[in-house]
Amino acid sequence: MEKSNSILIVLSGPSGVGKDAVLNHMKNNHMDYHFTVTVTTREKRPNETEGIDYIFIEKPKFESLRENDDLLESAEVYGNFYGIPKSQVLDALSSGKDVIMKLDVQGAKTIKSLAPNALFIFLAAPTIESLRTRLEKRMTESPEALETRLNTAKMENTESEWFDHIIINEDDQIDKTVKELEEIIFKARNISRGPIFN
Repeated sequence: MEKSNSILIVLSGPSGVGKDAVLNHMKNNHMDYHFTVTVTTREKRPNETEGIDYIFIEKPKFESLRENDDLLESAEVYGNFYGIPKSQVLDALSSGKDVIMKLDVQGAKTIKSLAPNALFIFLAAPTIESLRTRLEKRMTESPEALETRLNTAKMENTESEWFDHIIINEDDQIDKTVKELEEIIFKARNISRGPIFN
């Protein structure tokens, strides 16, 4: 069972909005958070490190984790499977650490039903065109896949209203975004939220 002063933070937002960049910035500054590492069946990108960015596994292994109820949530996104190992979250919370989960909106909604007292933060780009530019710079998608991600982002932006906070991740303002996120977490620590999980 989690300690009463632990917070579960769910950071979500469209693909390409900068969730990884924000969390990497926080990792460099703080070691007192537990940053969950998602398991995924997708291929590793050249700049990614196994066990740090993601845990890369084959589909049969993923299915086994899901069947054994070892994942807190799981989802299929753009043809690949993603999930958060349950033990990562529960072990860190029980040790008194704040836990930060990075999820797509679909996954965040699942956690909202399981952990209504978690802190839900939506990271948004200033405009769809800004998001397009970021995805194009990443150069990991075909033109068709990029359009799919942008259309999904438009739908995900409409979901932002049920999040506790919305942060606009302005272009080239990562320090400002991280500061705003940390201020929200700091204030949340001083509010009694009740048990995290139902």
